[in-house]
Amino acid sequence: MAKYPPVNVGVIGAGNISGIYLEVGQTFEILKITAIADQIRERAQNQAELYEIPHALSKSEMLEDPSIELILNLTTPDAHAEIAFQALNAGKSVYNEKPLAISQEDGPKILALAQQKGLLVGGAPDTFLGGGLQTCRKIIDDGTIGSPIAATAFMMCHGHESWHPAPEFFYKEGGGPMFDMGPYYLTALVSLMGPVKRVTGSARASFPTRTITSEPLNGQLITVDVPTHAAGILDFASEAIATIVTSFDVWAHNLPCIEIYGTDGSLSVPDPNTFGGPVKVRRRGMNSWSELPLTHGYAENSRSLGLADLAYALRSGRPQRASGEMCNHILDIMHAIHDASNQGRHIEVTSTCTQPAPLPLGLTGGKLDE
Repeated sequence: MAKYPPVNVGVIGAGNISGIYLEVGQTFEILKITAIADQIRERAQNQAELYEIPHALSKSEMLEDPSIELILNLTTPDAHAEIAFQALNAGKSVYNEKPLAISQEDGPKILALAQQKGLLVGGAPDTFLGGGLQTCRKIIDDGTIGSPIAATAFMMCHGHESWHPAPEFFYKEGGGPMFDMGPYYLTALVSLMGPVKRVTGSARASFPTRTITSEPLNGQLITVDVPTHAAGILDFASEAIATIVTSFDVWAHNLPCIEIYGTDGSLSVPDPNTFGGPVKVRRRGMNSWSELPLTHGYAENSRSLGLADLAYALRSGRPQRASGEMCNHILDIMHAIHDASNQGRHIEVTSTCTQPAPLPLGLTGGKLDE
């Protein structure tokens, strides 16, 4: 028997990412996805039929539906803040795809409105709740590598125009490697090491245009409006220091996704855009890395974990893990890296967040709170 009654969820946005949310979301007993909306009605209808969602609605119909308690906002980044404000004003909690917003000013406004309305805000990425990063969290919490003193994070590729069906928004405001992929890496670091207090960085746009080679827009040119290579230094409140590089300008590399260096050893963290491993440790005195078994489940693609976590928080009153507070902190850090480059100085990060609680051991599929 379920511990809590399910939360009725309405999805706004039926684009590329919606499929995995609809597929996985229906495996959680706390979530009841009842409707989907999209500015292209046919897309919403197609996804509703494919995933057996009861209703394909307009956005206004969804926001006016009193039975829907929680909005899953899967729109493009330029609409994240607008939809969040509309959902909250309609009396519904909201979970945004990343980033929380494009504008740095909108993040605190979203959180303030939610507090005023007595509602919750959460957001992607939720990959830090997967088996790989939760195993890393346990390793750190258990003291296996001692106290973290430094970290490195690298996300480098040559952009998304070779595979994404509509890649232009990756090169417009709210896009670029820092705002598109940075949230995965920064959220992983904050979930493992706590909040950041100071940032500096350098960023550039290496190519003024990009040529789409994917279908259906093969051959079209994109004008690049945002930095496509960004390197940052993060000073954590714990005094640890991290280096992060995100790039859409690199053809190939041999660098790790994330490594964390502690007083007693080093931890190799898996790709934070995935939910699984491998997780490797090399303690002082060891001659090689050892791969450790995962201590937690949800190692497969489990997008909707954060949505389910928010739903449990709605029902139980416990703190969220994929919280709006953390999403806003990540938004501040990303802006600070770009601002530091533009201004040639360190930037103090004025926001902070509570390091999210680890998931308990031994969870069964479809549940976060036993």
